[in-house]
Amino acid sequence: MEGSCLCGAITVHVTDADLYTRPRGHLCHCENCRKTAGSTYGANLSIESEKVKITGEDKLKEYKDSKTLSGNTISRFFCRECGNPIQSLSPGAPGKTILKCGLFSRIPQPEAEVYVTERQKWEKPYEGMQQFKTKMGGEKLEGSE
Repeated sequence: MEGSCLCGAITVHVTDADLYTRPRGHLCHCENCRKTAGSTYGANLSIESEKVKITGEDKLKEYKDSKTLSGNTISRFFCRECGNPIQSLSPGAPGKTILKCGLFSRIPQPEAEVYVTERQKWEKPYEGMQQFKTKMGGEKLEGSE
């Protein structure tokens, strides 16, 4: 799977033979992911860092986000040319890279929604996805898959 930022200065290549064989990734409803995505949720793919190759790394700008619901300081990386969000790194997910799904023309079906307690009241849960009150693997919303 390969994608790029809006201006094309940064390209992201993911090598994973199982990428489309099962649901992968998550939709995050926390305020910081919503702001980063400029939408009602952030669509993210958390994947092993060794499966990710980024070209144009010299064009990345880092923002240290310390005001997170998880309590972890998240390193958020953007293209310094067009401002497109590219990836996030979290001490809560060692060895993983959190890629922004909007970079890619085809993405795997997400497996879960996280921080659903922050979801907009008018938003409905996506059918068939696990619903976590906070982080992935945390407490599930009652009645969730």
